[in-house]
Amino acid sequence: MTVVGLKKQILHPREVLLGAQGTTGFLPVCDHYSGVEARMKKSLQLQADMAEEFGACVFDVTLDCEDGAPAGSEVDQAHRVAGLANAERASTLMKPGSVQRRVGVRLHPVDHAFFLSDVDIVMGQAAAALSYIMIPKVESLVDVELAVQALDQASAGKRSSPMPLHVLIESPTAVHNAFDIAKHPRVESVSFGLMDFVSAHGGAIPSSAMGVRSAQDTMTLDQFHHPLVLRAKLEISSACHAAGKVPSHCVVTEFRDAQALEHSARMAASALGYTRMWSIHPDQIRPILKAFSPAEAEVELASTIVLEAARQEWAPISVQGKLHDRASYRYFWQVLERAHQTGCTLPAEMHGYFSTSLH
Repeated sequence: MTVVGLKKQILHPREVLLGAQGTTGFLPVCDHYSGVEARMKKSLQLQADMAEEFGACVFDVTLDCEDGAPAGSEVDQAHRVAGLANAERASTLMKPGSVQRRVGVRLHPVDHAFFLSDVDIVMGQAAAALSYIMIPKVESLVDVELAVQALDQASAGKRSSPMPLHVLIESPTAVHNAFDIAKHPRVESVSFGLMDFVSAHGGAIPSSAMGVRSAQDTMTLDQFHHPLVLRAKLEISSACHAAGKVPSHCVVTEFRDAQALEHSARMAASALGYTRMWSIHPDQIRPILKAFSPAEAEVELASTIVLEAARQEWAPISVQGKLHDRASYRYFWQVLERAHQTGCTLPAEMHGYFSTSLH
């Protein structure tokens, strides 16, 4: 793959800098969950509107079969979700050249009575329309393999590539197995299920660890200060980075507290190494994008370094009196990837690297 637009043809930075890492790629930094029909439709429309605004799919929409379905309506919910995913794909196909949008579905856990029903309906009807499947309450590699087998069987002949898996870790056992789970080749992203994780400790972790303490509170053990919760978050983040996968931070339930959300998103991104975060309300999407976006000055510096490195065919260079080589090139390229995924304005010289034909 080459990019034309500089003085000579050059290899794309993804090939030069990331090939040896085995990374699965870069996902939108926000994963928005919705399960009620009216809200799912609004979420899909908002995704389309913001894709047009930013020129990129800046957040995923995950349609929810697990928590979105009232008891007794699981089959109806699966049909509803499949129908919405297909309608979204049809709408996109009618607009050639438009930004490709990403829609996923959260199914029931593999040991749930409705898991196979979910798989048969969602994969049987909408396999080609989906970007990924989320499997909750994954405990071990056994659960991942069960999910893969069921999904592949139901989608045989319906997709041109295997369905990527996003998994949700929600227990101490799952945290213990996080490195093995993240290494599975079909796993693209690992999320942390905060509330179930706290509940799994039988009262040993206080309920305050499900929330976010105020800026004035220096004592409460919230989700960023309780040692067991913080350890779990770090284990998942580390496991993902070791395997080249995407760590996705848990939801903030105080969705009307903008300060709590902004603080949480910045902590997840800057202190804990997460590159993606859940949203459960439309008002959370833009603050998450902002928190996970690199600063304008960092984007400018990254562009300068990557462009000069490309001109020098990735040999070491000096910029502003500092030596840079492939180690720092890799970092600054990832800054640019994150900038693109969060809708930041990139210098004109960088646009060729992010054209639709290169994705």
